[in-house]
Amino acid sequence: MSEGSPTPRSRRERPAKPALTYEGIVDTAVRLMKSEGLQRVTMRRLAQELDTGPASLYVYVANTAELHAAILEDLLGAVDRTPVDGEGEWTDRLIAVLGSYTQVLFEHPSLAHSALVARPSGPNYLALVEAILALLHEGGVPDAQAAWGVDVLLQVATATAAEQSARDRNSAAEDEVRSLITALRRASPETHPRIAAVGDALVSGTPQERLTWIFRSVIQGTLTTPTPADTNRADDSLREPPDTGSAPSRK
Repeated sequence: MSEGSPTPRSRRERPAKPALTYEGIVDTAVRLMKSEGLQRVTMRRLAQELDTGPASLYVYVANTAELHAAILEDLLGAVDRTPVDGEGEWTDRLIAVLGSYTQVLFEHPSLAHSALVARPSGPNYLALVEAILALLHEGGVPDAQAAWGVDVLLQVATATAAEQSARDRNSAAEDEVRSLITALRRASPETHPRIAAVGDALVSGTPQERLTWIFRSVIQGTLTTPTPADTNRADDSLREPPDTGSAPSRK
């Protein structure tokens, strides 16, 4: 061995690797997503970053989908839930919470599409659901309708962020939107009378104005639309014979 060659180190002399933990795995996954994008956050890439084998990760995370759900759960900690205990109309405060959730997804475009199918179940997600349910309850929405409404409201917010994420990745998106606007404005009253009648209203408003209107529409629908179970109970009560309060007569 030449004098300039480094002396090889024994494995025993190397610093010990930190023990794997669920929190450490998720923290590393979040860091990878922010630096390299969600598509790069795979079990193999994560294992490489943690200097371990992929098999070691499966003790803590079942698969890539569960890993992405864990990333979403971590980021949901940034959702502003303070409007729940704030002042003002309950609908405005609910829209503020939903808007904060949407903004978290806007800030991480690669996660927005995954959020359509990711199913986090940690404390941050539960706190978000609790916040929405609390505001729906404050507004007098029946529990059964609120239980279904919270799912729809989160779907609307998530789909909005996912759509924007897809447009951001599509270099031709702006040209496609301009072509659509031109086609709508040129629609003939003879062949498309309703499109012509509505006119520019079809493409009016800012994205934020339209999203707020969507949230208000879904909230109002949640408040006024009974679930099928409620409808069936109401129908059953109408079919029941009236109770006269007297025993049947004997002949």
